[in-house]
Amino acid sequence: MDLILKYFPNLTELQIAQFEALEQLYKDWNSKINVVSRKDIDELYLRHVLHSLGIAKVINFSDDSSILDVGTGGGFPGVPLAILFPNCQFHLVDSINKKLKVINAVCEAIELTNVKTTHSRVEAIDETYDFIVSRAVTAMPEFTKWVKGKIAKQQKNELKNGILYLKGGDLTDELKQYSTVKAYLLSDYFEEAFFETKKVIYLPLKHK
Repeated sequence: MDLILKYFPNLTELQIAQFEALEQLYKDWNSKINVVSRKDIDELYLRHVLHSLGIAKVINFSDDSSILDVGTGGGFPGVPLAILFPNCQFHLVDSINKKLKVINAVCEAIELTNVKTTHSRVEAIDETYDFIVSRAVTAMPEFTKWVKGKIAKQQKNELKNGILYLKGGDLTDELKQYSTVKAYLLSDYFEEAFFETKKVIYLPLKHK
């Protein structure tokens, strides 16, 4: 939890309490339904919570922004971002229903009211959003096909509407077809070794 306060020192008392509660909630649930790998659960704040909040170093979502989290798994990056941006709406989608059960229980326990979950493939979601976030569920060309037509027309944020994708490694080939893509190095914001190769990939998308 000290890690979160190190990089986000201006949290409210409620946000601090919500972030603090995540560790025990996820440990308890993980013993029943495995949503975080065994080796990662002891480093939840580094590998999951702070990693998710890397997106918040790239963009400060305007109030009333809508964000779709695709393949959210145990709720990352959606849950930490929803705590940080309580005036935005987050829609967390996953094709594995038992993971959403964990997310719903965590959100209920910390009284996080700006999250909704849907058990579905993202292609079946018929709504539009200001931003679509995810953590490395597939290569970007495949991901853009999945989310085609899901970007809202109206712009509310400093960054144009589009995809904010958490990914690591050498992405040169994967991203070469996108002239407007921008990679933000998380090592520019976080000093821990875990973030050396991690990035936030931003791809603006047009409403279609």
